[in-house]
Amino acid sequence: QVQLVESGGGLVQAGGSLRLSCAASGRTFSNYAMGWFRQAAGKEREFVAAISRSGGNTYYADSVKGRFSISRDNAKNTVYLQMNSLKPEDTAVYYCAAERAYFDSTIVVATTEYEYWGQGTQVTVSS
Repeated sequence: QVQLVESGGGLVQAGGSLRLSCAASGRTFSNYAMGWFRQAAGKEREFVAAISRSGGNTYYADSVKGRFSISRDNAKNTVYLQMNSLKPEDTAVYYCAAERAYFDSTIVVATTEYEYWGQGTQVTVSS
């Protein structure tokens, strides 16, 4: 089992920044590819960003490319999502997810491919 706990959400004005953190426990963190997803009210959960277990590969949704940055610190068992130039349409509950990866370069994008999920943290961007 992998336990994931997100933090760092909150209320921010448009154009502002937030950094989300996701602390993992339970298994060897560096064996897991990680991802961030979000779900706005009344909408399906959508992919935001993913990072390989080594941190060497990253991938972003087009809607956040150039504004968001995913990173990880395997020594701290934590993955981060730096969010800059926030827009009202970024308002959502943000979730981190973990999936066992057998190659350093593996990126996991699909919601259905992730086994472990955090409880989510609310991000609200005011206009």
